[in-house]
This record gives sequence, structure tokens and C-alpha cells, in this order.
Amino acid sequence: MSIAKSTRSRTLGALLGVHAGDSLGATLEFLPWARIQKLHPNGLREIVGGGHFAWPAGSATDDTDLTRAVLLAYRDRKAHLKQKSGEQETFDVTKAAADHSVKWLTGDWPGRKRGSRPIDIGGATNTGLSNYRRTKNPQTCGAGAGSAGNGSLMRCIPTALFTASPEQRIQESMAISAFTHNDVRCTVSCAAYNEMVASLVAGNSVSAAIETGKRVAEDLDCDAVSEAISHGQTLSIRTLAEEGPGDELPDRTSGYVLQSLTVAIAALTDPRGFEEILVDVVGIGGDTDTNGAIAGGLLGARDGVEGIPKRWLSELQFRDEFVDIATGLLSK
Repeated sequence: MSIAKSTRSRTLGALLGVHAGDSLGATLEFLPWARIQKLHPNGLREIVGGGHFAWPAGSATDDTDLTRAVLLAYRDRKAHLKQKSGEQETFDVTKAAADHSVKWLTGDWPGRKRGSRPIDIGGATNTGLSNYRRTKNPQTCGAGAGSAGNGSLMRCIPTALFTASPEQRIQESMAISAFTHNDVRCTVSCAAYNEMVASLVAGNSVSAAIETGKRVAEDLDCDAVSEAISHGQTLSIRTLAEEGPGDELPDRTSGYVLQSLTVAIAALTDPRGFEEILVDVVGIGGDTDTNGAIAGGLLGARDGVEGIPKRWLSELQFRDEFVDIATGLLSK
């Protein structure tokens, strides 16, 4: 059965939007806004690599690598269900995502020496995956309340794209977050974000998608996430890039999950094209690769893969693999 072009385009846009935002932002990671202004007065407009970790141009950082880990879990689930046709689903997609994430942690990964550690890994991610290696229980290994970084929000988008029902998407979004980031601000951010992505992929308006995200946060009794979404609606990405984050985004958008969610919502409400918005997102400074990835996923779901500059797509390490896996998952 053929795949509707709009669904395919928006699905690929979401996945590759994460990768493009990650790879663009990797060059500027940890730099403050004022330094970026001096280096790139017109914004960083090309995927060139480098940065704090000397990334090759187009390389996945931990953001895209861990998105890949979750994507591979959904690929594995479809393969399992195809083999077990007619049987009740028994595949644990959360455990599969954790298993693939451990492969990333231990160097069983494209472009890495087996046994090598990632050159960039967040504290909660390291804690959660290290705990999981010991316990093999994805429900009990998270870093705990108080660890509210953006390290699960950056990887969560495959659930939005390849899980059919809202109820199952919310459950899987929260569970896949929780094996590293089980603070409620993280788990609910992932659930709300993925429902917004799913709404956009379905062809709904930006305003309708945002209302869906707020409703999920409210239903899950997390006012902090709903407020972060509302805050994003009041901000201008263009102004933040021109004038700096200031008091609107204290601590230089350094990795707090709700700040990254707020930036992503501000990006989503910007009517300009994918490139102009992402250039400004990473121009704000701070955790630029992750903010770029999270915003890029929403924008890709909004604009479709055609909205991402072709010169950016051509640089992306996992472009072909992501297209192949996503196309297989969308086919009947």
C-alpha cells in the first residue's frame, strides 16, 4: 500500500529535522550568545562541524545517536510483530530502546570503536544507562527526581511517528524517557511534545498542535510543562537571536528540559522557514545542539522534509538510514 506523501514528508521532516538541528548546533555548543554574535553576525548558516568536541560536519551528536537508538527499537518491534503475526504483542519497545542506547554507550555503534565511550553524554543519561546495564530493568534505572535535563526530550520523536494511538504514545513516551530521565517534568515534556508532533504529522495547524500539548500536560497534572509551552508562545526566536536570551531564558538555555521545550514552541510558532528559524535557535547560545534538535523535530513535522535545506540534508550522517527505516515503518 502506498504512503500518503504528506505523512511521509512530515515523518521524514521530523526525524531529519532533529538530525539537522543537532548537526547545525553542534558547532556552537556551550558558546554564549555574545560570542556567537561576534563569530557569526549573520548566523551560522552551514553545517560545518567543529565546536567543543571537534565534530565532523554532519555528524550525529548524542542527540541524534539516541534518537537513532529509539528509532531502531521501533524497527525491531515491527520486525518482531511481523514474525509473530496473529499473536498478542509482547515486544517491550522501552527495553529495546534502552538496549540500543547501551550499545551507543559502549561503542557498538557506527563510526565508533567497540568499547569506546561517547565523547558527549549527559549526566542523567550516563546514570540511567549505567544503572540499566546492572539491573536490566528500564522502569527503575532513571536518574531520579531533580534531574530535569533535556536528554530524553531530544531523543523521543520516533514514538510520535510510529505509535498509532494517543494513549500508547503517551505511555511509551513517558517510559522511554524514564529509563534515564524519570523526573515528571521530563516524562511529561516527552509526552506533550510527541502529541504535538503527531498532531502536526496528521496535518493539523500549529495552534491545534500546541493546544494538544497543553492538554496532555494538564491531563498528566504537570502545570510546569503546560506553563513552559505557554511561555514559548509569547517569545520571538528572531528577537532572542538578535538581542540575546536575557531574562526570558536565564542560565543561557544550558540544558533544562523546560527551557528547551519553551524554545521549541517559540520556534514552532515562527512563520518563517525551517532554515531561518533554526539558524536563530542555535544563535541563542547555550545547549545549541539539543535546542536545535528539539526545535528541528517540531519544525520538520510542520514543514515536511522539503522544508529542510537540501545542502543540510546532504551532510547528515544518518540521513539514508533514517529514510530507509522510516519508509519501512510507514509501509503496511
